[in-house]
Amino acid sequence: MKQSSALVLVLLLLSCCMAAPCLGDPLDAFSGQKGTIKIAGGTAHIPVMTEAAKRIMTRHNDISITVAGGGSGLGIKQAGERLVDIGNSGREPKPEEIERYGLAVYKWAIDGVGVVVHPKNPVTSLSSEQLKDIFSGKIDNWKSLGGPDHAITLYTRDEASGTREVFWEKALSKGPISPKALFTASNGAMKTAVANDPYAIGYVSVGHMDKSIVPVTLDGVTPTLETVKNGGYKVSRGLFSNTKGEPQGLTRLFIDYLFTSEGQKIAADKGFIPVK
Repeated sequence: MKQSSALVLVLLLLSCCMAAPCLGDPLDAFSGQKGTIKIAGGTAHIPVMTEAAKRIMTRHNDISITVAGGGSGLGIKQAGERLVDIGNSGREPKPEEIERYGLAVYKWAIDGVGVVVHPKNPVTSLSSEQLKDIFSGKIDNWKSLGGPDHAITLYTRDEASGTREVFWEKALSKGPISPKALFTASNGAMKTAVANDPYAIGYVSVGHMDKSIVPVTLDGVTPTLETVKNGGYKVSRGLFSNTKGEPQGLTRLFIDYLFTSEGQKIAADKGFIPVK
């Protein structure tokens, strides 16, 4: 009798899983929900945000999620002014920003910011002092570093960028950046610029690095996920999602999803270090 009851229970469980997603699927939390989530800010976050949004909207047709960039400063400001539901930043909001806007802050991954050059550039290792001299404009020719006799094309990000801020603070020790530096609008744009210019140097999120560019070893440490994770590479930062006050409704569900095993795997798959 007990064996018969157990068999019936197993069959019932199997039929339930075949008819609908098994219990424990993080996307089940969105069942029956309707509405829109607007997300903007840090560009390093975009691959994770778009993948999470795609999975949610594929399963739940009544939910619409828009994802835009604009930089960390914009993300913080727009979240604080309720222009978006979630404002992403590649730096932790400053205490005065948190107080001014009444922000709730959520750190869901860790990232490194590394110097990159074109694959044909023989200069793939620098000291911190050499890097500072390049970005200040003191060194302006690759020949000074053992490379070709050609002017260095210097790329940076605007001051609203969280990627720039962590690079400026931790790699350049808040030193000057040459006014001759060319600006790019995002990690993706920086990567494209460096990949298309044999004499370029710039910096991108480690999560954005691929074979189109070459990471530069800094003080003997190459920026990789492993060196960021073990603390060997020091130019690192958290990836944050910020909301005006404690998130509610769909926004709360989206933030929670980032911390599920599935959300954290998306972060890892996109080249970041999960916090859980």
